[in-house]
Amino acid sequence: MPDTLLIKDSRTNKEYTVPITNDTIKAIDLRQIKVKDDDFGMMTYDPAFMNTASCHSKITYIDGDKGILRYRGYPIEQLAGKCTYLEVAYLLLHGELPTKSQLDDWTYNVTHHTLIHENIKKFMDGFNYDAHPMGMLVSTLAALSTFYPDSKNLFDAEARKLQIYRLIGKIPTIAAFAYRHHLGQPYVYPDNDLSYPGNFLSMLFKMTEPKYKVNPILEHALDVLFILHADHEQNCSANVMRSVGSSQADPFVSMAGAAAALYGPLHGGANEQVLRMLREIGSKDKVPEFVNKVKSGEGGRLMGFGHRIYKNYDPRAKIIKETADKVFEVTGRNPLLDIAIELERIALQDDYFVKRKLYPNVDFYSGIIYEALGFPSEVFTVLFAIPRTSGWLAQWEELLLDSDQKIARPRQVYLGYDARDFVPMEKRG
Repeated sequence: MPDTLLIKDSRTNKEYTVPITNDTIKAIDLRQIKVKDDDFGMMTYDPAFMNTASCHSKITYIDGDKGILRYRGYPIEQLAGKCTYLEVAYLLLHGELPTKSQLDDWTYNVTHHTLIHENIKKFMDGFNYDAHPMGMLVSTLAALSTFYPDSKNLFDAEARKLQIYRLIGKIPTIAAFAYRHHLGQPYVYPDNDLSYPGNFLSMLFKMTEPKYKVNPILEHALDVLFILHADHEQNCSANVMRSVGSSQADPFVSMAGAAAALYGPLHGGANEQVLRMLREIGSKDKVPEFVNKVKSGEGGRLMGFGHRIYKNYDPRAKIIKETADKVFEVTGRNPLLDIAIELERIALQDDYFVKRKLYPNVDFYSGIIYEALGFPSEVFTVLFAIPRTSGWLAQWEELLLDSDQKIARPRQVYLGYDARDFVPMEKRG
């Protein structure tokens, strides 16, 4: 016998049986619960989707209480330790890790879509010298839609594949151009002889040398950071990607919407706030004073701790902390790291934070590494958007091929006026 939920409505004393599948009920099954026949029917009220599943997915699994993150079943620790970002991007989009020939073909196609149309370069030139790189990225992604009208052939598998190559290939180029524009430096074109992260570093930092020499430690560190940020289930930006995509908008404008969501300080900008907090603390010996202020509510916020999903140590934070040590061997030790380590040590021993399950998240150490690599804080969210492209596209394609999905259109609980008559101007009090 299938599992069911028995509901008794105290208003009418009627009982209703609702099927349970995968520990969920369908919200539409609640519509049968009414007081009168002409009622709309029962709805659920769930601001910010705190306990509402909007889709079935096979891409990313998170267990926040146990600190587990898996892409297509593979633990993030294994992928970050043994794969390149392009392997992981293939995994997210195809469901399986690639064979050698599949990876070669995938890498070739992504690599040979790194150039952007010269008119896009002119479009980016139109931004003011102090334009935020993330604003440039969002706008340029939307503009790409006008250059590739074939992207509207959403249900043609080959057309979709081409847009995926284009977006994963071009997003580092757009990001690097936005960074160079921010600094007032000339753009550097892609170098297809380099790896995915190596090419990005070249477009960022190459000056007058004929060939940019990539430091393998920094190249690997960037690859690891890309893997850790590739997808994170139904987060705010993934939800936007799916929501815009549900209208059958093309992937370029859908991704512009997702990137706009990422632009917000509560989503992609959190690591910048961590750096600001560490600078405000100032030195390692002032950490206890700062922690006491946080606990007493007298001032200060503990940024980079706690997560909407994770109620344990964010598994990505552990990997980033290990990566940081290798980066600092090349770049020199960022003095903020000592403050961060001391803050983590004290917070993890303090019952105040332990009881509230406030553990370091991915943002706590990522900003320190980005700063060590030479990135200004304005670019941090752009760096987030590059790897998240593969996750967004995986979510988008899964949505398109899901027969259960329709155009996103949440309900509301209306609390405004009931019907009332119009009042002429001269009679309005």
